[in-house]
Amino acid sequence: MHLSKDDLLRYNRQIIIPEFGQSGQEKLLESSVLVIGAGGLGAPILQYLTAAGVGKIGIIDFDEVSLSNLQRQVLFNTQELGKSKAETAEKKLSQLNPTVQFKVYKESVNSLNAKEILKDYDLVVDGSDNLPTRYLVNDACYLLGKPLIYGAIFRFEGQVSVFNALKADGSRGPNYRDLFPTPPPPEMVPSCSEGGVLGVLPGIIGSMMANEAIKVLCHMGTSLSGKLFVFDALDFSTHQLNVQANSENPLSGENPGITDLIDYEAFCMGEVKEQSIREITVQELKERMENGPVELIDVREDYEYQIANLGGKLIPLNKVLNQMDEIPRDREVVVMCKMGGRSTKAIELLQQEGFDQLINLKGGINAWQKEIDPQMTAY
Repeated sequence: MHLSKDDLLRYNRQIIIPEFGQSGQEKLLESSVLVIGAGGLGAPILQYLTAAGVGKIGIIDFDEVSLSNLQRQVLFNTQELGKSKAETAEKKLSQLNPTVQFKVYKESVNSLNAKEILKDYDLVVDGSDNLPTRYLVNDACYLLGKPLIYGAIFRFEGQVSVFNALKADGSRGPNYRDLFPTPPPPEMVPSCSEGGVLGVLPGIIGSMMANEAIKVLCHMGTSLSGKLFVFDALDFSTHQLNVQANSENPLSGENPGITDLIDYEAFCMGEVKEQSIREITVQELKERMENGPVELIDVREDYEYQIANLGGKLIPLNKVLNQMDEIPRDREVVVMCKMGGRSTKAIELLQQEGFDQLINLKGGINAWQKEIDPQMTAY
């Protein structure tokens, strides 16, 4: 590919690097990358890959910009609240570098569409924040033979790795299932919206992920394939853990049991679904509330309750067992949180104490805001 005069000017500062040169820039311009998520991690990933000159970038995100995003998702601003993240990202990134071709997917990636979407890209960068998507994207990349840049953030800690990288002998490096063969219980892996994250951390980790993507695309340097890089922003410590191929990996091991994409929600929520926890949808709860009083327990934190609530009794998850005498045992009680994870954990704990009439609010206050009361403050 011949670099134009504008290319030589725009990318001059990286072209003059001896290890990169014009050949590196040409590789980037000819490459295509799919970025999963345009949020905390996705924003810096998209910005740096766009600025670097990746030829084609796919942006997949079904969500809209909300006020609580702006603390860390610096691609967006207050005037864009309520707008599509994917479309807003494309508009801004096109202004940053109009030579890049963008393709927007205003949808969530799932078992039905993943392979069809991923097949058109050379590399996938996963900026998602939930386990089902991570396992889904990992499996799809392995089945399609695509390298995957992995990143995760939580509070002060971030992780980066390169999975399924193509080796010189034609084989592939370790994948996500070599590191995490099976998912931990959902309550052990809260999302940023439930566990929190330092605002600058996604910028740090996202930049590292973009760096790994450029190295893989340009066949430059040594990638994090076979290693898990861990960064702690609180004490500025770093660690690198070796990741080796696992012969019992259900996807890429000696006797693989996974040969196509599966139901990843069920896979990651398996331990919860094995228990007899009743659920109620927000529509069903609304109907009950219209027909009479409903006993409602909210296990979020006080500051969350102040942002938005349904009037239930506030008993934070870490106080549930200490305050269980305040929860009725002789009638049905709906337990809720932000998204349904903490309320599920609360019910599990209370069931062990003999409670048998607890019902989990599916989707929590988030689902109520989206499906019942869009005027309610989202966070």
